[in-house]
Amino acid sequence: MTKSLTQPAATGSDQATGLGLRHRPRRLRRSPAIRSLVRETRLSADMFIYPLFVCSGEGQRREVPSMPGVYQLSVDEAVREAAAAKADGVPGVLLFGLPDDKDAVGSAAADPDAPVQAAVRALEREVPGLLVVTDVCLCEYTSHGHCGVLAGEDIVNDATVELLARAALSHAVAGADIVAPSDMMDGRVGRIRDALDDGGWSQTGIMSYAAKYCSAFYGPFRDAAGSTPAFGDRRTHQMDPGNVEEALREVSLDIEEGADIVMVKPAMTYLDVIARVKAEFGLPTAAYHVSGEYAMLKAAAQRGWIDEPRAMMETLTAIKRAGADIIISYYAREAARAL
Repeated sequence: MTKSLTQPAATGSDQATGLGLRHRPRRLRRSPAIRSLVRETRLSADMFIYPLFVCSGEGQRREVPSMPGVYQLSVDEAVREAAAAKADGVPGVLLFGLPDDKDAVGSAAADPDAPVQAAVRALEREVPGLLVVTDVCLCEYTSHGHCGVLAGEDIVNDATVELLARAALSHAVAGADIVAPSDMMDGRVGRIRDALDDGGWSQTGIMSYAAKYCSAFYGPFRDAAGSTPAFGDRRTHQMDPGNVEEALREVSLDIEEGADIVMVKPAMTYLDVIARVKAEFGLPTAAYHVSGEYAMLKAAAQRGWIDEPRAMMETLTAIKRAGADIIISYYAREAARAL
């Protein structure tokens, strides 16, 4: 008996179905080797930066309750963690400081013996070749938890910028490769650039938090950094979540003022902004996969609701696919090992 041309072959092949298809996209999905061969977006460990929270003391390694796997680290422990990250293939770290003492103007931010400055010197000495980036903001250092000098309940922009420039210069003197102002004050990139150049640190780069949104996803970070505002919020300086054209203006201004790298924060809920920024300016573009985004994946994984390794890689791939050249993530070490 002659087999009908419309009957699928017994072997499972579609060769004899008679659909007349010339283009079968599934041909390029048949095996891991083929899928890898044609993959359009590729992650690599050398695009990650690993955030670290540095405190004073010795032998301190305190896990942040809302961020499983993330710790407040004394300088010696930060050095060990950074060295391990570098061994995993992560090229750089981003340092945040937890000072012993806080005051109304965040004086400890520029203290040469504060945890960040001490950690920079230790990392430069003990982990050669590691890229050291430092966060520049006052929120971790002020007694009120806001990002600048207050007049009543208002942040005074220009006076804050002067203090930020002083802090950034202290990081450069300690040996930071890149300073990263995260405060969102107007004009701070230009003032920091001037302070660095005038102080003889023209080779120190600036990675600007250029489009930093007033997001609900920063809560766990504030637990880690001790930077929850004592009152109010940060809507007067961080961006409104509904705005993207404003983000492009902010990025443009920071580039004019001397930013070497621009950043969008958060990453996952602002993939469209990352794409617009990269397409519009072409400058090296960073994206911060923030604490709340990390904590959500961790919480869901702990409850067995998601496959964490797959969700992690899918999330980071989406950020890369949107246009990010650099991804700052608490998953940096885990992702680097997976890659």
